[in-house]
Amino acid sequence: MRGTGHFLLRRLAVFAAGALVLVLFLAGLGASAAAAGNYEFLAAPQTDLNRVFRLDRSNGEVGACQYGLKEGATIGVTLCYPPGEGARAGAFSEYALVASRHTGEGGVFRVDLRSGMMSICFVLNETAVVCTPPAK
Repeated sequence: MRGTGHFLLRRLAVFAAGALVLVLFLAGLGASAAAAGNYEFLAAPQTDLNRVFRLDRSNGEVGACQYGLKEGATIGVTLCYPPGEGARAGAFSEYALVASRHTGEGGVFRVDLRSGMMSICFVLNETAVVCTPPAK
């Protein structure tokens, strides 16, 4: 009987070690998936503007990029606008971008899904993305 008990204990220890490795592996997958999905992208609703806004969902930072022509080149360039006033990283929360249905609107709404606060973000003077102060 004593040999059977040791055998069962060894089998249980191997099973527990395997389960621990599996749990750690799955936790690592979850962490990398969360880090990979931290950004949201949304095109401006303006129909003659090829601008896409980028949002960091965790801190609300907004940037934008668009296609631009380069003098003397056969292909264009990607023009990007960094976060400026009101568009830089803010308080940790859960943010999203929403486009209006106004076809002439070059900006997008940044919404804080936890507090309900909203800002309008747009490219100012072709230099940086700015956002209005949040309001409800």
